[in-house]
Amino acid sequence: MSGDEVRDGVSLTNLDQPLFEGAEATKRDLVDYLDAARDRIIPVLDDRPLSVVRVVRGQEPFMQKNVPRYTPAWVRRVSLWAEASQRDVSYALCNDRRTLLWFANQRAVEYHPTLFRADHWDRPTHLVLDLDPPSAEAFPLAARAAQLVRQALTDAGLVGAVKTSGAKGLHVFVPIEGQATVDVAAATRAIAARAERLDPTLATTAFMREDREGKVFIDSTRAGGATVVAVYSPRVRPKVPVAVELRPDRGRPRDPNRPGAGNARGQATRSCSPRLMPPTHRTHGVVTRAKLATAGHPHLFSRLGRTRLEHPVHPPPRGHARSRRGQAAYIVALGSTAKMPISLPSVSSQMAK
Repeated sequence: MSGDEVRDGVSLTNLDQPLFEGAEATKRDLVDYLDAARDRIIPVLDDRPLSVVRVVRGQEPFMQKNVPRYTPAWVRRVSLWAEASQRDVSYALCNDRRTLLWFANQRAVEYHPTLFRADHWDRPTHLVLDLDPPSAEAFPLAARAAQLVRQALTDAGLVGAVKTSGAKGLHVFVPIEGQATVDVAAATRAIAARAERLDPTLATTAFMREDREGKVFIDSTRAGGATVVAVYSPRVRPKVPVAVELRPDRGRPRDPNRPGAGNARGQATRSCSPRLMPPTHRTHGVVTRAKLATAGHPHLFSRLGRTRLEHPVHPPPRGHARSRRGQAAYIVALGSTAKMPISLPSVSSQMAK
């Protein structure tokens, strides 16, 4: 039985097929998960040029930037010049449920929005640091490196928030507004270098893997036209983990790769140390029919100083119970903006001291 159906005018086909080898989930699970999480993930993707990772049967997973010719006319898109390929690329804008369902039917598992909005391509909304441990088993090192980044941010008068990548590392976000790409890139590099100097035995900014000597790589290259996996996005990995927030709570940061963690990497976040990153709002878990993972309350807790964020807090969707075992919180990192109290060029010069 194919299990075809229609939702919001979108034909969904072959829903009972396995998603991919090792997923332990079907295409229906992917569709159900994204549909249940739509009120959380769409604000993260809204008006941002989107790249997706698709898993088409019989092919290796691949990243799709340019929308295919058969894309429905109602899918909003924006054309941007790609310096690497020297051509215009037509990106989709996933701004509504209908578009998200269409992507899910295309077997788009991962969602990678840009750090800028379509109408302000030269103004990133976030400064991002990617903490990459030497192996999946070295997650505690990434948690320690996040504390170094936190200190570097504090030294610059900034506040960040942290989420898992859905793979083996962590992402640290700092919301910004009205800053030129070149200044954001310079400040990101400066903060990474400062964190490395705080403990050079733990962290490194060495780009070449062979030069890292088993340390956590603080990647400061996500600027300009770079993308980052969206919070709430599943990943094309065994059991389909999801990128979620590391929520401050009592206890120590727990490894999302530990035995028994299951397919919800966010399960490890329920006992995250408050020292890892600044405290967040209280969150709630959500249970869906999907086997992928659970998600949490869409609070916007990344902030700078006393600046308030612009987006409201929404409750979990009705009809979904709360999960004790799979409860996970997350950061709507790309759905918020804040006024910068200081200039990023001043951050760069301050970090050099």
